[in-house]
Amino acid sequence: MSHKSSSLKQLALQKFKKNFWGVFSFGFIVFVGLVSVFAYVFAPDDSQFANQMHLSIHSKKPGFKIEMLTIPSQLESNQSWLGKVFFGKKNTDTEVPISEYLIEEDLLMYKEYASDGLEGVEKTTSLSVFPNNEVGKYIKAKTFLFGTDKYGRDLLSRVLIGARISFFIGFVAVFISLLIGVFMGSVAGYFGGKVDAVIMWIINVTWSIPTLLLVIAITLALGKGFWQVFIAVGLTMWVEVARVVRGQIISAKEMQYVTAARALGFNDFRIITRHILPNIMAPVIVISAANFAGAILIESGLSFLGIGAQPPMASWGAMIKDHYNYIILGKPYLAVIPGLCIMSLVMAFMLIGNALRDALDVKN
Repeated sequence: MSHKSSSLKQLALQKFKKNFWGVFSFGFIVFVGLVSVFAYVFAPDDSQFANQMHLSIHSKKPGFKIEMLTIPSQLESNQSWLGKVFFGKKNTDTEVPISEYLIEEDLLMYKEYASDGLEGVEKTTSLSVFPNNEVGKYIKAKTFLFGTDKYGRDLLSRVLIGARISFFIGFVAVFISLLIGVFMGSVAGYFGGKVDAVIMWIINVTWSIPTLLLVIAITLALGKGFWQVFIAVGLTMWVEVARVVRGQIISAKEMQYVTAARALGFNDFRIITRHILPNIMAPVIVISAANFAGAILIESGLSFLGIGAQPPMASWGAMIKDHYNYIILGKPYLAVIPGLCIMSLVMAFMLIGNALRDALDVKN
């Protein structure tokens, strides 16, 4: 039995490897996952939430270049390197976009950048604020590959850090939905009768409420925030899992191996967890892949409505909300770039779901 199970797994793996789009989507999802975890390592703006604002260079096109003066602060952040890698740097320095500068004796004179042909403000600062008077290290040319948003923040950095929410909400939501859905579906399908009727009533009531409306209600009850959205999305996605698990268990509990397990005196919990569930996980895995995509879309919708991740936290949905009106103002990339990110990640999960469905289909 174990050898047969191993052979089926190897066969499914071989079929999956032959599916180009499935393998490509898996690689893309792994890539996005690594970017999400180490976003602050890759982001040009490694401050917390990539929230360095420069209003003088707002809404600049991709590839925009500017000289950036960093004025060191005397404050110490006392932050560990792990904190910087995973949560961003607590930036106490002041960044100033400048158009020109001049060093005379012990003073640095610079002109702040001003767009639309305006003259920037001329300012001076003492060289003593720079360690060892090395001003050159604190004036660097900076390129914004994706341009800047309406607050003058680096759009590329916001996109990279915003991937965290969209990616991790899939894992948290699917985990919660599997936890509740598999339990409810298993109990309903295995015991039947009144237990099944009660659980099916709960499922049907939950199913009848529009998903977005239910998420909004849960979010308002739990409060606005990062984890509240994760929990709210997860609590709305268990219904489909429960229905599939229930249907699979109803047919599986009549199989001979379940009858044999009962004859050997195994309790119901062991029969469900050790004998039935491992044999019905194929459709559940496929649904989980689809739920990943669904969770990303729901979170994006919530952020667009303003009840998802709250500012200054970066989120693809919130970025579209902030910039959708720029589509008709000649700067569509501010909304199109995060929109393409959502589309590509959702498409990857849908394609990997289709590939898993084909690989796990024993009839082919």
